[in-house]
Formats: sequence, C-alpha cells, structure tokens
Amino acid sequence: QVQLVESGGGLVQAGGSLRLSCAASGRTFSTYGMGWFRQTPGKEREFVALLTWSDEMEYYRDSVKGRFTISNDNAKNTVYLQMNSLKPEDTAVYYCKWTAHSDYVGGPGYWGQGTQVTVSS
Repeated sequence: QVQLVESGGGLVQAGGSLRLSCAASGRTFSTYGMGWFRQTPGKEREFVALLTWSDEMEYYRDSVKGRFTISNDNAKNTVYLQMNSLKPEDTAVYYCKWTAHSDYVGGPGYWGQGTQVTVSS
C-alpha cells in the first residue's frame, strides 16, 4: 500500500502561480514515477505531468508545456508541480498518482485525495 497526501491547491487569478505537493509513504521502494492528473466535472481525468524516478525524465501534456514544471525530492518521496502563467482552463481538481508500472497513464497505481485549483479570469 502507498498513501499519498496532496497540498497546495487554491484560488488564483489568471497569470498567477501555484505549487502543488504530493508526499508518498508506505511501500514506495518500487516507484516507477509520480505525477499529476486533473479532472473537471463531466470530463474524464486527464494526464498532466509525470516524473520518472530512476532517470528523472519529465513528461507533460501539450497544453501545460512551458508553464508547468514537475520536480521531486527523492529523500522525502515527494513530487511537486509548479504551475505558472495559470489560465482559467487549468481550473480542475488535481490528483497525484504513484505507480510502480511503466504504463503510467493507463496502468494501476495509487491516487491522492485531490486538491482543487481554481483560476479566475
């Protein structure tokens, strides 16, 4: 079992910044990667960013490239998402996902409880 605790969401004006954090605990010795998805009402959860643990490769959905940066602190089993130049369309509940599998988007994993990000225009 892996437990994830997220923090850092909130309300911000367009163009502003927020930093999300996700701390993992439990059986984290087999981490393939950690990252973030987001979901708005009536829509499917969508991939946002991934950081692989062994080689620290970063992956992003196209709409956040150049604005969002994912990073980690291995010692703390924590992943961060720095979100800059936020847009109203970034408004969503953001979920942290931990996985031991290389199929990060479609494969199994553990999820955080979600944190609301609201960007006002």
